[in-house]
Amino acid sequence: MPLYQSVSINQDTQLLVWKITESYNTLFRSVQLRDVCLARLEGMKSEQHQNGFLSVRMLLQEAGYTDFDLYYDEDGKPHLKDGKYISITHSHNFSAIIISNKNVGIDMEKQRKKILIIAEKFCTSELSYLNTKNDTERIRQLTVIWGVKEALFKMISLPGISFKNHIDVVPFTLEKDSGDANLRFNDMNCDYSFYFQEIEGFTLVYSFEKKQTQSL
Repeated sequence: MPLYQSVSINQDTQLLVWKITESYNTLFRSVQLRDVCLARLEGMKSEQHQNGFLSVRMLLQEAGYTDFDLYYDEDGKPHLKDGKYISITHSHNFSAIIISNKNVGIDMEKQRKKILIIAEKFCTSELSYLNTKNDTERIRQLTVIWGVKEALFKMISLPGISFKNHIDVVPFTLEKDSGDANLRFNDMNCDYSFYFQEIEGFTLVYSFEKKQTQSL
């Protein structure tokens, strides 16, 4: 069973990571799916996407849940029937979930050079502190930034939020493995803490809300 990581971040939050090494058939035989999820699985054209979907169900089982405990709202945000918060991610041969009593977001991304080209599409203030002399470090920084913004977007789940215009990642260092971010959108002004780790060329990010105030 390639459970890569299972960590109790605190008494309220559990993080689980799966490294996908099994075949589709092996994963499929290991889980039970609701009819709606079975139909969704069968509609996926990519086996990689199918394996990501199934490995998330394997992680649910590791956490004491099944596919029958999971549902999605009209915006596509996942929820657990016991009222706990859950966030889900999968990228290539990794998947991860985070379960908490508090609202939480997670994202996992492969570190790729392509992110250097698209940086200005999702960064504004962050461009001022990126390492411009070392492409490898800049890729790592940008992957964290993208992951933070993706994790926050999953937490908030509101249409119209722009990664570039509404979410700012405060300057951070790769050595510290944590940082802060802010979202300003409509009447929202929210501060977040984020944490990250690098796993075999991937970056895993998860975030929590710190506080919320009204915009002036």
